[in-house]
Amino acid sequence: MAVDRISGRGDELEAIEALLKEVRSGAGRALVLRGEPGAGKSTLLEYAARRAAPARVLSATGAEPESGMAFAALHQLLRPVAGLADALPGAQRDAVRAALGIAEPAAAQDRFLVAAGVLSLLAEAAVPGGLVCVVDDFQWVDQASADALLFAARRFGSDGAGLLIGTRDTPGTRQALRTLPAMDLAGLDAGSAREMLATGMTGMTGMTGVAGAAAGPAPAVVDALTAATGGNPLALSETAGLLTAEQLAGRAPLPDPLPLGDGMAGVYGGQIARLPEDTRLVLLVAALEGRGDVRLIRAAGERLGASPDALYAAEAAGVVEIRPAEVRFRHPLIRAAVHAGAGPAARRAVHGHLAALLSEAGDRDRAARHRAEAATGPDEEIAAELAAAGDRAGTRGGYADAAGMLSWAAELTPDEPARARRLKDTAAAAWLGGHPGRAQSALAAARELAEDPVLLAEIAQLSGRFELSSGNAAEALRAFLTAAERAAAHTLPPDAGSAGGPPSPHGAADASHSPRTGAARRVVLALLADAAEAASYVGDTDAAVRIGSRAAELAPAPGAPAGPEDAADTDTDTAADAFLRDILTGMGAWHSGDTDGGARLLRRALAAVPDNNNDNNNDNNNGDDSRQAAHLLWAAAAASLLGESDAAARHGARAGRVAKVSGMVGTLPVVLENAATAERMNSNIALSIALSQEGLALARETGLDNSAAAHLANLAVCAAVRGQEDDCRAYAHEALAIAIPHRLGLRAAVASYALGLLDLGLGRHDRAHERLMALTTAGPGAGHPVVVWGSTADRVEAAVAAGDHTAARAATGFLQQWSAHATSPRARAVLARCQALVADDVTAPALLRQALALLDTGDDRDATAYERARTALLLGERLRRARRAGEARPHLRDAAETFHRLGAAPWERRAQGELRAAGETTDPAGPALLETLTAQELRIARLVAEGVSNKDVAARLFLSPRTVEYHLYKVYPKLGITSRTELARLLR
Repeated sequence: MAVDRISGRGDELEAIEALLKEVRSGAGRALVLRGEPGAGKSTLLEYAARRAAPARVLSATGAEPESGMAFAALHQLLRPVAGLADALPGAQRDAVRAALGIAEPAAAQDRFLVAAGVLSLLAEAAVPGGLVCVVDDFQWVDQASADALLFAARRFGSDGAGLLIGTRDTPGTRQALRTLPAMDLAGLDAGSAREMLATGMTGMTGMTGVAGAAAGPAPAVVDALTAATGGNPLALSETAGLLTAEQLAGRAPLPDPLPLGDGMAGVYGGQIARLPEDTRLVLLVAALEGRGDVRLIRAAGERLGASPDALYAAEAAGVVEIRPAEVRFRHPLIRAAVHAGAGPAARRAVHGHLAALLSEAGDRDRAARHRAEAATGPDEEIAAELAAAGDRAGTRGGYADAAGMLSWAAELTPDEPARARRLKDTAAAAWLGGHPGRAQSALAAARELAEDPVLLAEIAQLSGRFELSSGNAAEALRAFLTAAERAAAHTLPPDAGSAGGPPSPHGAADASHSPRTGAARRVVLALLADAAEAASYVGDTDAAVRIGSRAAELAPAPGAPAGPEDAADTDTDTAADAFLRDILTGMGAWHSGDTDGGARLLRRALAAVPDNNNDNNNDNNNGDDSRQAAHLLWAAAAASLLGESDAAARHGARAGRVAKVSGMVGTLPVVLENAATAERMNSNIALSIALSQEGLALARETGLDNSAAAHLANLAVCAAVRGQEDDCRAYAHEALAIAIPHRLGLRAAVASYALGLLDLGLGRHDRAHERLMALTTAGPGAGHPVVVWGSTADRVEAAVAAGDHTAARAATGFLQQWSAHATSPRARAVLARCQALVADDVTAPALLRQALALLDTGDDRDATAYERARTALLLGERLRRARRAGEARPHLRDAAETFHRLGAAPWERRAQGELRAAGETTDPAGPALLETLTAQELRIARLVAEGVSNKDVAARLFLSPRTVEYHLYKVYPKLGITSRTELARLLR
């Protein structure tokens, strides 16, 4: 029966109408309705669904038996529009189809890639009249579905999609839904309760009204009922239904106490207990089955001996509603009462029959869960089935639910070593699913049980990764090094880690090339690579030397035959091992002082980096993408050590493109750290800001505190370039608040550098000199040698401006030594600029012209715009002070125009001031065109200018294609253009 009037819910109805109005107008909205059982959430959601037209309505209801089944609720919600997935970008399409069980995943999916696909699918479903998603009993929605829906809801913009959620108020749902607007449904007051009961309708449950109370209950009765039930609409209705007409009218005394028993569950329990035995049995099947599958419920009931007509008796009693293909309990509390009224043996028997039927039907995952529920103790066969189901959930991107199944499998595993491995897998899945506390607990349990050296190494590696992502990087470094040493000691033969040593009399030379040794060597190499990454975060060069030395020992003997494990994949795995060894060994040699040897190894590794022909291939979604992105990040680190910032920027930007194209969203915040830094180094300040804002949002969503610090530090540098003092200080101090206690020397150094650059740009030269010099003495955990190198040009300029010429000359000498192996024009240009700053007025102009010439060469001109402008400004200043104003003006004009285009306001002001001093009148420049775009618009415009299709732009930015079209519609008039060709020309 449709509810036309809902008593006591005026504010909620107004909020629902506002949401529907916005959705119909093309906007996106979300609203959460919170309340206890019976508060009326479902009735309000039903009201919204009826009122939504012309918008499409999709609905789903959480079910407790399916709360651990990855994407169960999403399958229910999206089933009517699954066919629209074909319109999505390739990676999103495949991820959504895998999540919904339409297709097998080609590779493990990331939960955020699935979520981005859900967002795009909802946007498609919203055409043409809008879309309203109605999700009831959210407290029982599986984690994978909840993650995807909330990711989409936080990004609803101009898609015309809305999300209405009904949920019980629990700590878990409060935390999960904290970012969405919410309304709490309080109990009805006496006036609203009287109105609800007097209308002959519950108003909140969809049930008919109170028999014999046509005139409405007496006011005193309503007051008593309201006080006893707390104004809960369901409790009001059900309690009133147990009273006589005389009692409702106030002509007979009310029972004392009122017939609430143990609350509504007690009322429903009594009702269930009075039903026939076979009806109670089939109700138990329905309660444990979870989906309301009529055929499955009847089949299981018949196997248990229930009458085929037993369900109809339950329907006649008003306990369930039977639809053509679905059985639904009238209220979740009834299902709970059925469950509570059955004994453990009865429940296990039902689960066993459900498992058998589902297994016959080929539904392996649900069958595994029911078999586990039917288990009476540890059972390896059941545990293996449950673990396999968890693995399949993780492959589809449902990591949190996978963790639940893997943990359950571990509980049912009788063998301790196997249980330890499953607990380790639980930890990995929980971490990927965004539950770090659960991950740490599972890992600790695995560590207590594990004895196998390889498994212990894997546990240590996982623990270190957790620590490196969100904890103390120095502690992660220690953990990785310890694990590498233990793994080597327990898994490698005596000579396996000694390149070219004498053969062992016991045959260790042969053993060192066995399949087991090859696998063990890779485990140790992977741990050393993680240790090197941690050492880089900390800025610990001594550790880098130790890591390099240990990596060198892992090289196989010259001319040794490849083991059989490499036969099918020699060109990839062997090459990958050699690349990583060269990187680690080269870095260690460099930091030990052997820069010649280090440079040779790093050059060899860089020569092995593949070209970028496939970077924009959106269908290249497999494990090779992860390897390629990792290679590119190592290449960027190698180029930085060699003093070639241009090559480092190029590799870092490529890593970001690869990660976005392939859907590596789990690692994307980390990859975006390098991509954002690369774009800043390539003079794309606005794009760098946009990438770091995106990375910061993802890092915060995934709990990656250390990645958040990296993005905050980069945003601080960008704000410093633009002279945005308040923003710079806020970003830097927030970054330092994470970096210092977490021993993130790299991030702390970048944030401190930002504050020094801010002072330099604003003309506070003494303060800038002090800050930038402090970078050179900061130790591991607070400073970083690469930042010392990267900030040298600014340090020289600040020292000269502050009058400390000794410090300026020392810094220039340091840069010359660091760049001795650099071959790129940009590296040579920066050195020439520094040499000019410490040279006399006769020599300096020639050096600055040399620097400009180097920065003008090749295809790197756009990427060097900021460095060219800084150099041109210095040359113009030198020439003007030498009374050569005519020669100075073109350089100062170019510098001012470039700074204006980049939004580098303090540097533009300085160039404009020099121009006026050189005799040229300047007018205040208007805002740079790109400054008129929002961060999202700029990201889209940059990708479109590169020739990326709207669909692939959506895939990279986790948007729907329609949102991309909407933003482009706004970008073109802002920039005064009408086509992609003009956009490419403008942004080139």
